Amino acid sequence: MTDSTLPSVQLAEAVAAQIGHLRRLLALAPPQEAAQILAGVLDYDTGILGEVTQLVETGSRFAKVHSEHGVLPPEVWLALGRAANELGSVGGDLAEHTSTIKQVAKPTAPSSRPTAAPVASAMVIRRRR
Repeated sequence: MTDSTLPSVQLAEAVAAQIGHLRRLLALAPPQEAAQILAGVLDYDTGILGEVTQLVETGSRFAKVHSEHGVLPPEVWLALGRAANELGSVGGDLAEHTSTIKQVAKPTAPSSRPTAAPVASAMVIRRRR
């Protein structure tokens, strides 16, 4: 059981609640605002994804030290290390698309000529093996 009176635990709970609130706002946001939210989340250098990845990496280092001292089983360290690596990989995969999302987030200048309706594109699904 965690001691929820510790400021660090309270901060973790508050951050989780804020991310939940942001998720709900994203679900309801119009496209340009949703793109702005996603751009902020996915920016690996300054966004939430990069910070969460670094947090999990720090947790992995914590688990390594405590695994070496017999406090935690080594599987905990390995699982956190894998999670940090996967988050880093996902962040790398998403980085190539973040600039596209940022373009959608930019305000569009009013145009005097009529614009065509956006055209849907076929979805391409890549699977990992």
